[in-house]
Amino acid sequence: MDFSEEGLELKEIQRLEGHTDRVWSLAWNPTSSLLASCSGDKTVRIWQRSSSTSSWHCKAVLEETHTRTVRSCAWSPSGKLLATASFDATTAIWELIGDEFECVSTLEGHENEVKSVSWNASGSLLATCSRDKSVWIWEVLPGNEFECVSVLQGHTQDVKMVQWHPTMDVLFSCSYDNSVKIWAEDGDSDDWHCVQTLGGHTSTVWALSFNPEGDKMVTCSDDLTIKIWEMDNITMQSGEGYAPWKHLCTLSGYHDRTIFSVHWSREGIIATGAADDAIRFFVESKDGLIDGPLYKLQLKKEQAHDMDVNSVQWSFGENRLLASASDDGTIKIWELVSIT
Repeated sequence: MDFSEEGLELKEIQRLEGHTDRVWSLAWNPTSSLLASCSGDKTVRIWQRSSSTSSWHCKAVLEETHTRTVRSCAWSPSGKLLATASFDATTAIWELIGDEFECVSTLEGHENEVKSVSWNASGSLLATCSRDKSVWIWEVLPGNEFECVSVLQGHTQDVKMVQWHPTMDVLFSCSYDNSVKIWAEDGDSDDWHCVQTLGGHTSTVWALSFNPEGDKMVTCSDDLTIKIWEMDNITMQSGEGYAPWKHLCTLSGYHDRTIFSVHWSREGIIATGAADDAIRFFVESKDGLIDGPLYKLQLKKEQAHDMDVNSVQWSFGENRLLASASDDGTIKIWELVSIT
């Protein structure tokens, strides 16, 4: 679909209040209408959309488990488990049992703050990363048991985010050391190692996201740029080992404060959340100019929140539903609508 000719408008659907501190991260459930949010108030909130009124309400507050900020949350692909990563150095696993969420497992091992958590596509592996500069890979075993199968050392600073590739068991991590590292399993030894380091950002890389096909990736940084990377398709098609990634383009000049969050929608729209309280949308440029920009800013929503936007997340269901979370303690649900 060609958005570059289409007029778009971001419409606020609802503001969700209840957290008593900044909201760090959001996760849409892949199989239901649930949205999870986590905060500096040490809690996780589960929001549910009412089928009758179409509005969201708080279904549950997960508390008295983490003792410090909850920084990241992620649903398993089945939608049955929720993983939450905290500054208390633990990752908790929650399951909906009956009508209540229960903490069924606690993963310990990081020396200090856990910054991010991610499930692989099949739900058989979980990754966590920390200020201790390490990335841990956990195998998901029956009975809600989790076993650490690898501790990956390679980053020289705080690791901000881990994200599995959408179709392959290849893990990506981004860090305060300005790099993105790509980790894969060695077929012979079953050991995980770093197969590529992507340099280019000149400050902290805060987040990354993949396009739906999984052959492109976008990263966002404290250097005020977002970069698009692409996989080397020739290697990928030959099926011979690891396909390396290369830099495609850099989008600079659009942000003047740190970009904390980036998410690529299934329709191909890239959303960013930044420290200037705005949400921006970028689309592939279809003007066909030989040396023209490959992506362009389609829409900027000024003052989307009263403070920093920490997370933007497209929903799985309705194509153009976006949730955002902010230092102002609120979550907003938006719809990106076409102006005809």
